Amino acid sequence: VVRRRLLQRYEHQPFISCLAGFYSCRWKRYQRRRTEPGKCCCKTRECVFFPLLVGAFCFSLVFLYMWGEAKNDYNNFDWYNYGNLGFWFLWSLVLLIVAAILFVYITLLLVLAMCLLAEGQQLYLHWSHKIGTFLVLGFSITALFILSVLWGDQWKTVLLSFQITAPYLHIGAITLMVLLSWPVALHAIRADKKVVQVVIVGPYLAILLFLFLIPLGMYSPCIREMGTLGPKPALIGHRGAPMLAPENTEMSFQKTIEHGGDGLETDVTISYDGVPFLMHDSTLRRTTNIKEVYPNGTAQNAALFSWDTLQELNAGTWFLKDKPFSCMGSLSRADQTQAMNQSIYKLSNFLRLADSQNKLVIFDLYRPPEKHPYRNSWINRTLEVIFNESGIRPHLVLWLENDMRAFVQSVAPGFQQTMGSKAPVEDLLMDNIVKLNLAYTEMSSEDIRKYSEANITTNLYVVNEPWLFSLAWCSGAHSVTTDAVHTLKNLSQPLFLMTPQQYNIMWILTDLTSVLLISLIFTL
Repeated sequence: VVRRRLLQRYEHQPFISCLAGFYSCRWKRYQRRRTEPGKCCCKTRECVFFPLLVGAFCFSLVFLYMWGEAKNDYNNFDWYNYGNLGFWFLWSLVLLIVAAILFVYITLLLVLAMCLLAEGQQLYLHWSHKIGTFLVLGFSITALFILSVLWGDQWKTVLLSFQITAPYLHIGAITLMVLLSWPVALHAIRADKKVVQVVIVGPYLAILLFLFLIPLGMYSPCIREMGTLGPKPALIGHRGAPMLAPENTEMSFQKTIEHGGDGLETDVTISYDGVPFLMHDSTLRRTTNIKEVYPNGTAQNAALFSWDTLQELNAGTWFLKDKPFSCMGSLSRADQTQAMNQSIYKLSNFLRLADSQNKLVIFDLYRPPEKHPYRNSWINRTLEVIFNESGIRPHLVLWLENDMRAFVQSVAPGFQQTMGSKAPVEDLLMDNIVKLNLAYTEMSSEDIRKYSEANITTNLYVVNEPWLFSLAWCSGAHSVTTDAVHTLKNLSQPLFLMTPQQYNIMWILTDLTSVLLISLIFTL
């Protein structure tokens, strides 16, 4: 009997040595201490530090989830950093990799701690891991704070993502509670006082009950009855197809057309001599070779150059050099050659292309800066190009500019008047608005349905990720502006689409299975 007990005591020693070695750097058996029944699992200092470890895990998890769901807007983040740093780099991808590494590190520490507790070992975190925990905690909190201040709208993206991921996050949380039931049960059994047992088991059961019931308040537009899903939203190429070609160039719009895009979106600036051309940035530094051709003009407003000067610039080589999207595939040799020979595109040519392919167009029209010859006649000049130089059919134009809207309606009644913000239905109908162009963070299935009942359609921008496009589809959006026409076109139905009956079965099976497993663990 004595020999059997000794074997039972030491048969797990190699496993415990690995756990304690990685967690505490205590590889020798004499360096470790077991937790006596009814005693605390660690010394006072370690008891204070363990919540910091749990906090670091929670904050790093929140940051990793938040930044992972922000992938739709990585290009905006990198563009913001470009404006401040002066050079292009995929900082968004670097931040994601760092967040993932830190989360994996702190998760491994927490798993080691739970395993040691389950084996009845006292916790002692090595000083190097304590420094690492502080670094993870500090980095996660700092990153969350900075992003909240500079990019607060990203939390709206997180809230939207819950409408898609909540059912699966619920399963993950239940699974975590099942795994935690083992150390909780062991410590409850070893406790020598009923009060201690209640303190250990009570919060655990309260959290578990909350997780069991949370689906009662869960909402997702992708959980719907069969046959109630609306048509797939139309795809409007954001500056063309900027993942496949240099943005706002002829090649970019041609790529959108090749992949079946329903419309084209762009940005219009007016040159100093009155030629409307396509350019998103206020300067030419990012998307042309202005630095090589006119080094002193890198900071000058793009509208202050003449069209002859603009024609000298190359608008494609930057795309091959900077690779603005982390998910860009490799281009064929023919596409690389074509991209290298792109130039700044005129509005008139853009409109003729759209008209020849029967594509809708929508554009942001930038007012020229002070002392520009067309500062006060920018809208008139743009209308002249639309009517006299492009010949585009009016119904293909989604007119977004709000200044002088009444005048535009009087001279171009065939334009589809489009508003860039939400407003009461009565006001929109009074202004003859037929479409809303909204940021995807303003997505609301209720609002989309309300506007649709008044024959006002909704376009959401910029939607690149399949999960976000699926949510827009389930919410009833009529179209989306996207950088990824070539990938979203392949979706035949929304991701995560299920019926209420399917979700109820998933919910009930998850809860019943977890109750069974937790009961067995506490019983054994």
